Amino acid sequence: MTFATDDRALPLVAAVAAMAVIPGAVMEWAASEPVAVSSVAHFGFVLAGALAAAVASTILTVAGARRRDGRTVLLGTAFSTMTALLAVHGLATPGVLAGQNGVVAFAGAASLPAGAFVLALSALPALRRPRHIRPLIAAQVALAAAILLLGASALAFPSLVPPVPTTGGTGAYALLVSGVALLALIGVRAARTWQLTRRPADLIAVAGLAWLAIALAVQMTVPYTQLAFYLGHALELAGVIALGLPAALDLRRGAASRPLVGDLGATDLVTQEESFLGPRVGALVVRLGEKDAATEGHTRRVAMLSVQVGEALGLPRRRLRRLALGGLLHDMGKLSVPSSVLTKPGPLDDAEFAEIRKHPEAGERLLRELGGFAPGVRRLVLDHHERLDGSGYPRGLSGEQLDVETRILAVCDVYDALVSDRIYRSAWTPERALALLRDANLFDQSCVAALERLIAPSFVADVARPAPAPRLRPAPRRA
Repeated sequence: MTFATDDRALPLVAAVAAMAVIPGAVMEWAASEPVAVSSVAHFGFVLAGALAAAVASTILTVAGARRRDGRTVLLGTAFSTMTALLAVHGLATPGVLAGQNGVVAFAGAASLPAGAFVLALSALPALRRPRHIRPLIAAQVALAAAILLLGASALAFPSLVPPVPTTGGTGAYALLVSGVALLALIGVRAARTWQLTRRPADLIAVAGLAWLAIALAVQMTVPYTQLAFYLGHALELAGVIALGLPAALDLRRGAASRPLVGDLGATDLVTQEESFLGPRVGALVVRLGEKDAATEGHTRRVAMLSVQVGEALGLPRRRLRRLALGGLLHDMGKLSVPSSVLTKPGPLDDAEFAEIRKHPEAGERLLRELGGFAPGVRRLVLDHHERLDGSGYPRGLSGEQLDVETRILAVCDVYDALVSDRIYRSAWTPERALALLRDANLFDQSCVAALERLIAPSFVADVARPAPAPRLRPAPRRA
């Protein structure tokens, strides 16, 4: 997996990287600074973290139950598990409700790895839409209750729990390695999600996971007599909040927490464009639909086909995002085309076709004037009618001048235009449309083959390869 990004995102990436790294440097300094913190202060630090985790757990569980989304319920279980262990850790603080005991170390050490383990389970496909939500909620309640009961028993009978893991001991390092590995797994999910969405909150989740890893490392290696131990608790609280932020944003949009679950696909960008590509994209698509519903439907289908072909060809996620945007926006220039031309029921005359040919440049100019669209997206809008042999428009590019995304978009654009009913002609069959696309002078055949595998699995092996269908000018011209 690559984490390369465009220049516009570099300041955000740098800022989040600093957010993730600087606390580690602070902890390194604070680890050598002795401090005397009262038991009550430690109790307050830990209970604040438990309260934050409890709030996140309640919101996630209720939302998951209402939507019958097992992944969201499991995310709530992860936070409730952390809540229970942190509560036991805080209540076991020596000098508050109990004397010296091993519960405080055991519960504190287990809270983050246990929560991370449950979070890691949220990617299981069976939890996408389980048949029964109640067993998941019952398991969540039972797990939290069992932890609290065991904690209370151990406080009542301190000899039940040995004072392990000892700070800096073998057990502590084993727990540290396993916990960090689980948090890193979730971090990779969050980073992959950000590559598609480019939402700052998804990248902040990566920083939050880094904070939890640093907090765990401090807890496992630094004694409670040092300042870093208590700063680690504060960092743990900040990490829980950073994970809760994107979860709350996704729940408001009616979805599971994408950075934590990590199953966001490029097709989701098309089906939920306003959630993941921004309100401006949604507004532009709505404007296009108000002008011509057929063109708006065409752009959505082209965007969906394009990202599916891109996935089949192994494009990295940042380029799939570019394809999703380019597909949804490629015909935005038709907003400037007169409706009398756009919806004419017959063939276009030369003047009308000249008007249609202006839409790629008009679309690119619109996005440039609006600002905030990457050069790669604007290039797709400008070049989607270019052809490999240089016969396309508006720039007459050819061959290596056309990148893979442009080649994919060109193929999917023409295919959907041909197989859709238009006001001036009936839809072609998929076989006939594919026959036209097999012209290697015009279209990239690796893109055509990937599209063919996606749309025609039942007839690809049996279809006779006819000679290319007649290249009827009105059909591809008005795509």
